[in-house]
Amino acid sequence: MINIYNDILKAKTKNQKLLAILLDPDKLVLENLDLLISKINNSPATHIFIGGSVVTTTILEYLIIKIKQFSPFGGRGALPIVLFPGNPSQISDKADGILFLSLISGRNPDYLIEHQVNAAPILKQTQLEIISTGYILIESGNKTAVERVSKTKPLDRNNIDYIIQTAQAGEMLGNKLIYLEAGSGANQPVPLEVIKKVAQNIEIPLVVGGGIVDLQGIKDSYNAGADLVVIGTAFENDMNFFNQ
Repeated sequence: MINIYNDILKAKTKNQKLLAILLDPDKLVLENLDLLISKINNSPATHIFIGGSVVTTTILEYLIIKIKQFSPFGGRGALPIVLFPGNPSQISDKADGILFLSLISGRNPDYLIEHQVNAAPILKQTQLEIISTGYILIESGNKTAVERVSKTKPLDRNNIDYIIQTAQAGEMLGNKLIYLEAGSGANQPVPLEVIKKVAQNIEIPLVVGGGIVDLQGIKDSYNAGADLVVIGTAFENDMNFFNQ
């Protein structure tokens, strides 16, 4: 049985860096799905995240089932499929786990606790591994989907002390992961100095995503202290991303 969080902890202990490819069901072309899965198979990905700020399509479960039909991936075994939901409607028991996100950078109660309360009875009926995650939106130079949907302001990318405090508060509240997010289609990624300082001041694994457009950006995030990097838009736009 997959134990997603324990595997992340083990990787952190061994300084083994992880990579998640984020798939937004609204942006996928079903006719290209087999090719997409093949590209993921040949990538260095260790996890597949599925979800988005707004998911209007009904193919979520179909997508998960289709991906699992192609397991194992190149002898590595099946990649864990982890839900990355914008709201409780994006929950499927066909996945392996879920990032139980709380937008701790904002003060909109819907994204701090209300969606989580509504999701709880649904999750209790599943076998999903629930990974509580402190989600921190960082200013990225443009208004991203997360900001629009959550109606919250990102944290000032230059106010590193406050970002550190927010991450530490999330850890103290019992979150298992801290996720620094620039947002889908961000003009700028999370600053490397922010990643470095947050990584130095928390003990739990650090996830970083948004605005990373090339392999060097992934390496830079790892070197700064990210334990797991998430690639979404760059891979959506170019399925040959990992052939660079």
